[in-house]
This record gives sequence, C-alpha cells and structure tokens, in this order.
Amino acid sequence: MRIEELDYGLPPELIAQTPIEPRDSARLLVDQGAKSIPLHRRVQDLVEFCHEGDVIVVNDTKVIPARLRLFRRTGGAAEVLLLERVAGSAVVWEALVRPAKRLKPGELLSARDGTQLVRVGQRTEAGDTFEVEFVADNDSAARDLLVKHGEIPLPPYITSSLDRPDRYQTVYANRPASAAAPTAGLHFTPQLLNALESNRVKILRVDLSIGLDTFAPVTEADPLRHPMHSEHYEVSEETLEQCGKAERVIAVGTTATRALESAATSGALEGRTKLFISRGYEFKVVDLMMTNFHMPRTTLLMMIDAFVGDRWRDLYAAAIGERYRMLSFGDAMLLDRRL
Repeated sequence: MRIEELDYGLPPELIAQTPIEPRDSARLLVDQGAKSIPLHRRVQDLVEFCHEGDVIVVNDTKVIPARLRLFRRTGGAAEVLLLERVAGSAVVWEALVRPAKRLKPGELLSARDGTQLVRVGQRTEAGDTFEVEFVADNDSAARDLLVKHGEIPLPPYITSSLDRPDRYQTVYANRPASAAAPTAGLHFTPQLLNALESNRVKILRVDLSIGLDTFAPVTEADPLRHPMHSEHYEVSEETLEQCGKAERVIAVGTTATRALESAATSGALEGRTKLFISRGYEFKVVDLMMTNFHMPRTTLLMMIDAFVGDRWRDLYAAAIGERYRMLSFGDAMLLDRRL
C-alpha cells in the first residue's frame, strides 16, 4: 500500500467551520454499493434505513477541556494538549507540548493570570509526547484547574471559535476522557434516538478514549508502517452479546468500530488497543458504519478503505460534487461493507 492511495482532493471551502443546527439536519450520503449511485438524505432520515433487530452502537466518551494555553517563566508562549491520564491519575497526564524542543523537564508553565498549572516531565516511550503534572495536591484540585483554565481542543483545520462548547459533545456523552469528539455522534438528537428506539432499534454504548492518532497524520510512504498509539476502550459483556444476536450492527463512527472490533479480536472487554484496521482486515462485529468524512492520509481513512474498499473514492467524489460539508463539523455517510 502507498500513502498516495489515501489521498483525495479536499476543497478547503468545504471544510465545515461551524456545526449545523439542528444536529440531525446534516446531510447523509447513503451507500448503495458499487453498481448504484448513493442516496442523498438527512441524518434525521436514518430511521428509514434501520430495521427491527438492528443495534446502533455509539461511543459515549466525553471531551475534556484538554488544551492549555500557557506561558514559560521567560514570558514565552507554550501549549499543552492533554491526551490521557497516566495510571488513572488526574494529576499526571500524557500530553503533546509546544515548543517541544525548548521545554525542559521540571519546567513550570503558568496560566495568563500567573497561576502555576503544570510541570513538564520526561518524554514518553512513544517519543513524541511528554508526561506533565498538574501543580495540585490531589485529583480533585487538578480537575478544578483543568475546568478553569482548559479549552475544548478543536481540530486545527477549524479556525473559527465555538460559541457553544456543548456542540463539540454528543448528547449522550458520559465519561470525561477524550481529547477529541467522536464526531459522527455529534449528529444525534434526543428526538432521533427516541425515534430509533420506537422503531425497535436498540442503542448500545461503548467507550473509547480518543487520543493522539486523531491528531497524527500518516507520514510513512507505506502507511502500514505507521505507528499506532494505544487507546483505552471498554465494551460491556452485554453489549457484545447484543451485537452477536443482532440482525445488523451499525457503528456510529470509527471509534465505536475500533472499540467493538478490538473487543472481538482480543477477547478482552476492557484494556488498551493498538488495533490497526487497514485493507485486508476481517470485520468481526460491525456491518454498517455511520461516519463523517475524514482528512486525506489518515488512519481513519484507512479504516474506511478496509470497510468498503476502493468504493470510498466514488462516495467521496459524489459528496464533494454535491458540496457536502466535510470533516468534524461536516455531514455524514452511511456505509454498508456487505455491498
């Protein structure tokens, strides 16, 4: 496989800068297979494409205010992007830091008001992240500092500010753990969830903490050599059993897909996954996937390629031709790998 196979022309003007209102009014491109043109509908029409006996699986992780805009003792600017708690502590985190080459272990970084917030630690084994420690006596104090000084970390291609931070959270968000939102889930409303359940479609939940690979593009000439970072996931035994009994399993997003497939592949319902879903992977649980459109040259697009094959190119071309809104705040597609 070559990195060029994960490329496509993404018109900058189609990158959505703000979420659409209401959430479920986003467009939905419905895959009809290689020999048929896709349908152009709305997310609120999803219920029409779900059958009694289907299950829909969502990732209910919650985005934390993980971006800290800080200052060095010299007055120079610094930034910390929290990725994941270390050993479950709210005081010590794995993080991306800037300027990575200038910051030294032990250096204290402060908020704009002078409050000392974090101490820079050593590089992690991954090499591109650091451990950072909140200047706090306990987990509760660290969480208070994060809530007061942190920002919701929008992707770098979104350059406009977000007036309502709740629009970068799903309506069913639960455990605060992720550095990014499971964006396909942003389209769901309580009304849509109720309509699906009224149609005898079960809504199940998994948890996958979204971390570094959301931010890391594939830079290897052979994308299969891209180093996948591990992420924590949790799938209940009941959820996996319900998926096994379902007529079809519809995963909402790549992260719900990764959680389900990790549990089925490893046999462990909870843990850390480095599962790299790429061309040739045999899906064990997920039949359909509702997902947003992804950046070129990413592991997310590699998963889509594994799910529907080269057909993704035609689907993306159809969406771009119809001026769909792209990426995190953009529109969605419903993919069926069995077609």
